[in-house]
Amino acid sequence: MKGSSTLLLVALTLLCSCGLATGEDNSEFFMEFLQTLLVGSPEELYEGPLGKYDVNADAKAALTELKSCIDGLQPMHKAELVKLLVQVLGSQDDA
Repeated sequence: MKGSSTLLLVALTLLCSCGLATGEDNSEFFMEFLQTLLVGSPEELYEGPLGKYDVNADAKAALTELKSCIDGLQPMHKAELVKLLVQVLGSQDDA
């Protein structure tokens, strides 16, 4: 569990630093990143939300490990995370 917590912390740090460094809408970046993390591939992360950033080898390894953890979730749990993401994205569209 400690390793998973560390990976999550690394991912959140990466998200915050990338979003803050560019001045882009942090919530938009985060939602795109999370959506790709849940249903995409590691390559789609680098081509999509992280495409304009120079992601070093260690960060790529951490993201690949995090993606592996998410892919290892029970299908029911992953489906609930996807439903939550859809709900959040829907509420952003209404705002």
